[in-house]
Amino acid sequence: MTTLAHLLARQARAAPDRPAILLGAQPWATHAQWAARSAGLALRLRQAGLAPGDRLVLFMRNHPRYLELLWGAWWAGLVVVPVNAKLHPGEVEWIIDDAQARWAFVSADSAPHALAGLQRQVDVDSAEAADWLAPLAPGDIGPPAERQGTDLAWLFYTSGTTGRPKGVMLTHRNLLTMGLGYFVDVDAVAPRDTMAYAAPMSHGCGLYAIPHLMAGARHVVPASGGVDPAELFALGRALGPLSTFAAPTIVKRLVDHAEAHGLGPQDAAAAFKTIVYGGAPMYGADIRRALRVMGPRFVQIYGQGETPMVATALSRAHLGDSDHPRHTERMASVGVAQTPVRIRVADAQGLDLPPGQPGEVLVQGDTVMQGYWRNPVATAAALRDGWLWTGDVGSLDADGFLTLMDRSKDMLISGGSNIYPREVEEVLLTAPGVAEVAVVGAPDPQWGEIVVAFVVAQPGAAPDEAALDAHCLACIARFKRPKRYVFVPSLPKNHYGKVLKTALRDRLRGTG
Repeated sequence: MTTLAHLLARQARAAPDRPAILLGAQPWATHAQWAARSAGLALRLRQAGLAPGDRLVLFMRNHPRYLELLWGAWWAGLVVVPVNAKLHPGEVEWIIDDAQARWAFVSADSAPHALAGLQRQVDVDSAEAADWLAPLAPGDIGPPAERQGTDLAWLFYTSGTTGRPKGVMLTHRNLLTMGLGYFVDVDAVAPRDTMAYAAPMSHGCGLYAIPHLMAGARHVVPASGGVDPAELFALGRALGPLSTFAAPTIVKRLVDHAEAHGLGPQDAAAAFKTIVYGGAPMYGADIRRALRVMGPRFVQIYGQGETPMVATALSRAHLGDSDHPRHTERMASVGVAQTPVRIRVADAQGLDLPPGQPGEVLVQGDTVMQGYWRNPVATAAALRDGWLWTGDVGSLDADGFLTLMDRSKDMLISGGSNIYPREVEEVLLTAPGVAEVAVVGAPDPQWGEIVVAFVVAQPGAAPDEAALDAHCLACIARFKRPKRYVFVPSLPKNHYGKVLKTALRDRLRGTG
């Protein structure tokens, strides 16, 4: 069947000379060059003894060779294990051992020393890496390894905010379905378009290479390898408007930059075609500001590593439909089910809940993982009766729009009443002087749990407890307001920008 490697082979035949990969504004590879290098890597990996189904670790910063290595591994029939470049080497060694991987391509800044458990470790910037990726002559390029749709392609380890990460098993069919769904639910893509990789390529941003390769578009890795708003605006103006995936923290940086430099929607339109945001909560106040400053550039997606980038989508049209009577509620939602999946909200017994009633979000479809690598207990808990139990709490309205409350583990119960931290956070973010906030529960002998808000003030501001309390009382029920405020200079976050609420709870218990 068609696999991910065949996407590259197809473009190499159909548009061999079209620019495909760029480093900044500089050309790196055409489709034909990309295919010749990836096919060369595949041949050499097979000659070195790697067989289809073996795991290959990519522990490296964003780099144009990331795409060549990724497709080279798939051309050889291997399973890619993408690892965030900011992880500690000890964390990566645990993943290497769990994945039973023996080969890795790394960047020296991520892995300055040899990683335990590997037979071969190659620095992506070295001459050795260039040798592995030396292009084959057109007549020497063999076909991609034969794989089935159910064969593994991407072994993604969850961010592990609580305990050890789990290896999410994603197949060629999972990822091909994700790629095709992008065109229907997220954005149309033309060959002249450019996907920019500023967020980690080891995560969802890198997976969006799949639909852009399907369409024969360009792929650009910023010269900085990361998120520099000035660089991204300049790249978009130089190459044509960019598409990219951004966590809400990255969106905020782009909007801050635009506002600080007096850039409006027309300036943003010259630099950005589409900014897909997701991966963490985007609060209503933040997306309203983003739309005001940068215009209709945005699409929201909700998904998990277990159903990569695919669960729901809040389209550009939904975000822009300000005349709709429920526009405010829709902007606070994560949209409607994407085409490849079905969405339900259920109680603990798996029974559907009526519109407006919160429960656990369940997803079913061809993007849902096969299970967790070597972890049948966790697989059985997450996959039940053909549905993925996401661990997220949300509610569906009568029109099918899903609004997320929190992770099920983040919900707190105070005095017998359920309180969803995100609802309180949304309110506090509209208070004067508040830049960021995270709400958690703290044990309490009288109430069971009390609401505690960790607050980061805006520069030069000094919000006080009395003002924040009054603001909450004006917006939400009294029992939901925080009983305690903790003012902090910043919130702890993982490498994907998600707030580590476990760390905040540990701090309250005096263990962190």
